[in-house]
Amino acid sequence: MKKIAHILLGREKLITPTEKVLQPLPHKDFRFASPFILLHHGGPDTIPPGSENRIHPHPHRGFAPVSYILQGQFHHKDSTGNDQILNAGDVQWMFAGKGILHSEGPSEHIHHNGGTNEMVQLWINVPVSHKWDEPRYQYAAKEAMPPIFEEEGIDIRLVSGTLDNQTGPITISYTPITSAMGTIRAGKTIQIPVVSGYWTLVYIMYGSILIDDTTTIDKHNLIIFEKEGDVFSLTAHTDAIILFLSGEPIDEPVAAKDNFVMTTMAEVDQAIEDYKNGLFGTLDY
Repeated sequence: MKKIAHILLGREKLITPTEKVLQPLPHKDFRFASPFILLHHGGPDTIPPGSENRIHPHPHRGFAPVSYILQGQFHHKDSTGNDQILNAGDVQWMFAGKGILHSEGPSEHIHHNGGTNEMVQLWINVPVSHKWDEPRYQYAAKEAMPPIFEEEGIDIRLVSGTLDNQTGPITISYTPITSAMGTIRAGKTIQIPVVSGYWTLVYIMYGSILIDDTTTIDKHNLIIFEKEGDVFSLTAHTDAIILFLSGEPIDEPVAAKDNFVMTTMAEVDQAIEDYKNGLFGTLDY
C-alpha cells in the first residue's frame, strides 16, 4: 500500500494585482514532485455581466501548463494559433516548449452574461531533452474522456494515461503521466493502482476523503504519497471532487521562476530576456 508523505494545504497567492489562487504546490514544506511542479486552484470567481476581466498574454517555456475546468466557460488563445472555448469538465494540455504566448479567461459569453468560473492549473515538467521542442497543444472535451471505476455515485474521467482498462485522450506528454478528475459521492470507495516508484498525488477540490481507512483529509489539500507502493484506497467521507495524478519522476535539476521551468537559473534569466526582446512573438486578445 502507498503511504502518505505530505499533506499540503493550498495557500492564497496573488498571481496578478487582482487575481488570487490557492497554491498547495510548491509549498514551504515540499517544493516539487517533478514532473509535477505547480498546482493552482483558481476560483470560484463570480464574473459580473459586462466584465472584461481576463489574464492577458504572457509567456511560458520549458514545461506544459495543463488546465482542468471545474465550472463556467474559458477562452484560450496562444501565439501558435490555437483558439479554444473550454467548458466545465474539459481539459487543455499546452506544451510550451521553446516558447509560447497565451492568454485565458472568461469567454465572451461569460463576459456578456455573467457567470462563475473555476479551474485548476497544473504545471508539468518535461525532460531537458524536450524543453526546446516546438510548442504543441491538445484539447479534450469531457465527453471524450472515458469514465473509470464505473459505479453509481462515481463520475471520474480519465484525462491521460491508462487506468481501469481505459486510456485517456490526451497523448502529448513526454513522460508517462496518468491524470483523472471527477466526483465521488459520500460513502463510495475506489482502489487506485499505481506504478511503484512514480510520484502519486491527489488534490481534493471539494469535500473530504479518507485514505486507506486511516487518514481523513479535507478540501484544498494536496496529498503526496511516498514513491514506494502500488495501490491505495480512497473513500469519500462527504461528496468530493478530486484530481488524481501519477507520473514517472524526472530526476533532473529544476529551476522555476515566473512563467518558466528550466534546469538552471541562467536559462530562466535567458527566457526572461528573450520575452523582453520580443522573441516569444505577439498575441492579440
